[in-house]
Amino acid sequence: MALLKLVYYSKHPALHKIASPVKHFDAALGQFIKDMYETMYHENGVGLAAPQVGISKRIATIDVSEERNKPFVIINPEIIEQTGEELMEAGCLSVPGTYDKVPRSTYIKVRAQDEKGEFFEIEGEGLLSHCLQHEIDHLNGKLYIDYLSPLKKRSWLRKMEKFLRNEKNEKNEM
Repeated sequence: MALLKLVYYSKHPALHKIASPVKHFDAALGQFIKDMYETMYHENGVGLAAPQVGISKRIATIDVSEERNKPFVIINPEIIEQTGEELMEAGCLSVPGTYDKVPRSTYIKVRAQDEKGEFFEIEGEGLLSHCLQHEIDHLNGKLYIDYLSPLKKRSWLRKMEKFLRNEKNEKNEM
């Protein structure tokens, strides 16, 4: 397995466009999914969408378990049902150092394919519901900060740039 390089908001076109459907379910896809899991865990994320590593494909890995041992992948997902709404705290590996509340459905049902191309449905509430919506947003070219007001969005983007500069400086000092 290999760690994949994260891309950041406004720096990569894959984050801003609708990702292409996956059509080939082969060994290369399986390896890419393993690399996504490794990257997601390495970055302490609960989800990772392919556009976040610069690949414009409809693939996302998720693991919201406390033990971090129940990963699954959603490929070509589509929301088939959602109800309720609440503001939920959101953060994103592609917008590091920023967090804010965004509206999310309290319940969601998604139809997707697994790594072999088999269709399945998954239902979620709470963190799982939020994570499914967040990752599907990525596949649709949308990030959580796109839900914020323009003023708040500019503020978070400045914080993210500062976070990235500080992180780069820390790595250079090592």
